[in-house]
Amino acid sequence: MIPEQNRFESDPDEALEADPRLPAGWTVDTPDPADRFDVARLTHLLRDHERHGRGWAGSGVDDVLVEVSEHGLKMRENVVVRDPDGDIHAWGSVHDRSVGRMLFVHVVQRDLPGDVADRCSEVLFDWAAAQARSVGAARGLETQQIDTGAFQGDDRQARWLSGAGFERVRTWWQMSRSVTLDEVELVPDPRHWSADGVVFRLVRRTDASLPDEGDLREVHEVLEGAFVDHFNSSEETFEEFVHRLREDPGHRWDHWWLAELTDEDEPQPVGALVGTVSESAHGPDGSYVSYLGVLEAARGRGVAKGLLRTIIADAARRGRDRVGLEVDADSPTGAAGLYTSMGWTTKYVTESWHLDVPVG
Repeated sequence: MIPEQNRFESDPDEALEADPRLPAGWTVDTPDPADRFDVARLTHLLRDHERHGRGWAGSGVDDVLVEVSEHGLKMRENVVVRDPDGDIHAWGSVHDRSVGRMLFVHVVQRDLPGDVADRCSEVLFDWAAAQARSVGAARGLETQQIDTGAFQGDDRQARWLSGAGFERVRTWWQMSRSVTLDEVELVPDPRHWSADGVVFRLVRRTDASLPDEGDLREVHEVLEGAFVDHFNSSEETFEEFVHRLREDPGHRWDHWWLAELTDEDEPQPVGALVGTVSESAHGPDGSYVSYLGVLEAARGRGVAKGLLRTIIADAARRGRDRVGLEVDADSPTGAAGLYTSMGWTTKYVTESWHLDVPVG
């Protein structure tokens, strides 16, 4: 399943147009995913950014390759700022996420001199605005949103974002829950079980062990319906949805679940959970809830709790020690209360910052 063509401007010189006014000998270009030094440098920058923002680094080479590899570039574009020796000191990445929504990664080396760091940041913002105009025009929009994030408490990032016209619009709790081996008994079988007229099951597999496309479309439709009125929801095609989730280094088909009501003759899909693997180099892996959605008509039937119990039991069966997730701190659905009641606690906090760019 391949999404539409890349809608970005691939030449940084065309995107930036004006002189970037960097120090003598510094240049702006694109990273080379085949160059191990470029990939290693981007990984170092990203991990240092995470360590400063939340106290530890979680990303690795695979996360960088999601952004810069040939496969990733179907929906992304990248720019880097290099010193005269060719070393990378700043990195920007944009992702054509869905209609009207462009994600933006903005990373600048932490220990650069202040004036140089400020100028690198300005270059990344100028480039991102140009990419927003490009992707917005290709989608036929009048305004294109840039959606980027920051760790709460990162004053340098907040200063840059505010200075570039971005508005802080949302706060997100990054939560985690410990898993014990005995919790494998939370549900009869995480692959397929039922309770109170609801069936919880993994997406089916074909004879070739690929996921059943009908089930994948049901997951997509449930999540689109469940989040239609949520903060910053935007339409995403089925092809874009599957392509994006498959890019995640932790993607596994046996971490996709559907919940179906059995009140009628035919089962009705009403809930979906997409999980991933959180790999660890220093201990057991964890599971992560990338998406959890329940259609409004089925809320109050224990669907969300049943799906959460399923991924916890699945994690225990696999010998994992935790399940993580993200929740909107301002969500009106009460999701945070459900997670807290089931043992999740907040490990760190992130923020969403938005800028609407006129396409014309």
